[in-house]
Amino acid sequence: MTAIEQAILTWIHLVAAAMWVGGSLFIGIVFSPLLKTMTNSVEERMQIMIRVGRRFNKVAVPSLIILMATGLYSSHVLLAKPDLLVATSYGTFLIIKILLVIALIITYVVHVRVIRKDVEDKIMSKQMPEPEIQKLRKKIIILGEITVVISIAILFFAALLDAGV
Repeated sequence: MTAIEQAILTWIHLVAAAMWVGGSLFIGIVFSPLLKTMTNSVEERMQIMIRVGRRFNKVAVPSLIILMATGLYSSHVLLAKPDLLVATSYGTFLIIKILLVIALIITYVVHVRVIRKDVEDKIMSKQMPEPEIQKLRKKIIILGEITVVISIAILFFAALLDAGV
């Protein structure tokens, strides 16, 4: 691969990471706290968050797929040589990053599945009792926080790999 091809691949990877991590951080740090000032109703906040989450998923899922594809492509040479994976710090960091990506995917899938279509419909049609909404909201917040922490950890290991540590 030429230097320009590598630069383009890295740029695509970084843009996808910015979309995924930046969007997640924005929702958690900016939008969610702001939402509390917009309405006191937990039900209304959940309805808005569902809409925002569904909209974000239209960007987040393709970004995550692009991240995995470009990441695998960038590391395919090393992945083809398992002895190097365990013999070098680069390989060890790559294995950790891959395990974190797997944990991220599992957490994200669980996060999305918590609000299945039937649950979403109950919330949107105001047919879910508030205590149930509170429990659901707590799960979603915890899963969202785990997703963000794992994403940031992945970025750290990406920096280590880029530095050639």
